[in-house]
Amino acid sequence: MTDETQATELDAQRIADEIARERQLQKTQVQAAIELLNAGNTIPFIARYRKEATKGLDEVALRAIEDDFQRATELFQRKATILKSIEQQGALTPALRAQIERCNDKHALEELYLPYKPKRRTRAMVARERGLEPLAELLLKQQPLGRPKSDVLRDFVDPSRDVPDQEAALQGACDIVAEVWSEQADTRQFLWKEAGHGMIVSQVKRGKRDEESKFAAYFDHREPLRRVPSHRFLAMQRGESEGVLKVGLELPDDELLAQLKRRLVFQDRFEFRRELLATVEDAYQRLLVPAITSHVLNQLKEQADDEAIAVFAKNLRELLLAPPAGPQVTLGIDPGFRTGCKVAVVDGTGRFLENTTIYPTAPRSDTAGAAAVLDKLVQKYHVELIAIGNGTASRETDQFVAQWMRERGLKITKVVVSEAGASVYSASEIAGVEYPDLDVTV
Repeated sequence: MTDETQATELDAQRIADEIARERQLQKTQVQAAIELLNAGNTIPFIARYRKEATKGLDEVALRAIEDDFQRATELFQRKATILKSIEQQGALTPALRAQIERCNDKHALEELYLPYKPKRRTRAMVARERGLEPLAELLLKQQPLGRPKSDVLRDFVDPSRDVPDQEAALQGACDIVAEVWSEQADTRQFLWKEAGHGMIVSQVKRGKRDEESKFAAYFDHREPLRRVPSHRFLAMQRGESEGVLKVGLELPDDELLAQLKRRLVFQDRFEFRRELLATVEDAYQRLLVPAITSHVLNQLKEQADDEAIAVFAKNLRELLLAPPAGPQVTLGIDPGFRTGCKVAVVDGTGRFLENTTIYPTAPRSDTAGAAAVLDKLVQKYHVELIAIGNGTASRETDQFVAQWMRERGLKITKVVVSEAGASVYSASEIAGVEYPDLDVTV
């Protein structure tokens, strides 16, 4: 067994422990479910035929375990990638490693990685190449220097490295400081939270104003972020993708800048205090606002997409679940050999009436007993339609039912129907809601 395999197994064990704790399940149940899922078994199969392994976990619990395991696995893999990247840079400290390993949120994890993430060539990167990082570190510490600023800056002037004067040295150092501040996880978290009080704004692009446009309502639109409904946000997004609108955020800039200055510039007697206050404004406008805007709009789009998908799914569900034969009392038969044929009756509205099992096929071939059961159900519920699944033993079951109908002179409609999706539905959460008292095998 390789070290990588051992690490993967240890991660899986830790994930199983965490899921068991959060879901209040036994660790052995979770481990069994994960092993069965990893082996390629479907949730309906496990819920039906592997109850002894999972100690009776139903389809809802299995689906929750599957979702939790997938999210946790992706998080563990991302942590491993990030730790390897930072370690290769020689920047991985024990404290940072512990912070990353404790992180359980993917967005927070990316914020921790941001300062070490490979990026395009930036102003701060250029300044570091010019030897100005020590000056930036001095500015970040904000410890009073006790000497004129010019004396400090003079040491960093180097025309051979494209730092021709003190002003260039100070500007380069401030570029580094601005980038450091913009990548601080706590600063970004603070701004994300405050951005929720902002407004979403859409405006028509120059030359695109057409009062007959389907986007005319959004040519000059402002709305609180917290109140914008998904359909309206998606309409604005479509307008932007079609080149008609420009969508952005309107934030309380003055208030946010004031709070950032208090958080970041903390030493009143520091000689470069005025320059640092200006750097806060640069970091906010040039680096933080674009990042926060992108993050917030992406979150809005994810939420809007989820809501739209839910609406489409609901409409499609109603369409697909509309009775194809109309509101008729229906007797359904799930064919089988050894385990028999499952029989269920529903009324014209789909309400469950009764279920049982008959054995007209081999090895028992109890056609007389099966016929008696069908006689009783047809008379009791006035069955109008018989639907036979097209799975295993379908042909034999169909022949038996046809013979039974001929012998009794019944004029009931008989059809063979596809079983596609039946097992998935029977083990679904919605099936549990619609038929809470029935076992998944019915």
